[in-house]
Amino acid sequence: MPFVTLGGITLHHRYVEANGKTPAVVFINSLGTDFRIWDQLLSELDGEMPLLVYDKRGHGLSDIGDIRSIDDHVDDLIGLIDHFGLDRLVLCGLSVGGMIAQGLYARRPEIVAAMILCDTAHKIGTAESWNARIATVQANGIRAVADAVLKVWFTPPFHSERQPELDGYWNMLTRQALPGYIGTCMAVRDADFTETARRIAVPTLCVVGDQDGSTPPDLVRSLADLIPGARFEIISDAGHIPCVEHPAALVALIRDFVASLPSGETHG
Repeated sequence: MPFVTLGGITLHHRYVEANGKTPAVVFINSLGTDFRIWDQLLSELDGEMPLLVYDKRGHGLSDIGDIRSIDDHVDDLIGLIDHFGLDRLVLCGLSVGGMIAQGLYARRPEIVAAMILCDTAHKIGTAESWNARIATVQANGIRAVADAVLKVWFTPPFHSERQPELDGYWNMLTRQALPGYIGTCMAVRDADFTETARRIAVPTLCVVGDQDGSTPPDLVRSLADLIPGARFEIISDAGHIPCVEHPAALVALIRDFVASLPSGETHG
């Protein structure tokens, strides 16, 4: 399993090279998950374009570290990108991953060819809602919120028809490191990328599941409205994690979007 230590933080990652001139696509996962949520997309896109996935700090097999803000996650991602010498890339961030993508764009816009902001927003939730979740998790652990979280991650048919997968994702969520989960909750609570979104000047695709209970379609549309020229797409019959629930639909959007990029923006 590939690991690299950058700035004192060891990150678990996977980098898949590819021939051609398409930029690398960097996938940034959501709160309480690790990079396995992208497995189906990597299987489908393998060989078509360079692909990079990683466990952000506090998640999966990466170090927990100290999480004070989204900038800590951005620091790690910049280090990983520089480690592989990637100078032009497409950022594909889900939920908090989309906030990390926006934070990276604010710091290093010259390396970003395009953005795919999936089930995310410029501002997610309220201080009150995040503080309530943090207090519950601090007192009773992630298991205390897991059932409620999975209800917004996946649609009712997923819950009723895909029980083994549901069990697996419940395990993934509840086995995350408590300090990493709480620290990232705090980082999301305190993040506001409204002004950053208005300054995004690269092709951007905003995607959301039609039944996302965490970042609903209207919220994601409000992000798209902030970004000049952004494209907005809804994935039918999907909750907060379409890359698990309907990976083929997201793969099709990614392929179409990357193929549409101006030729001057498709070198890696």
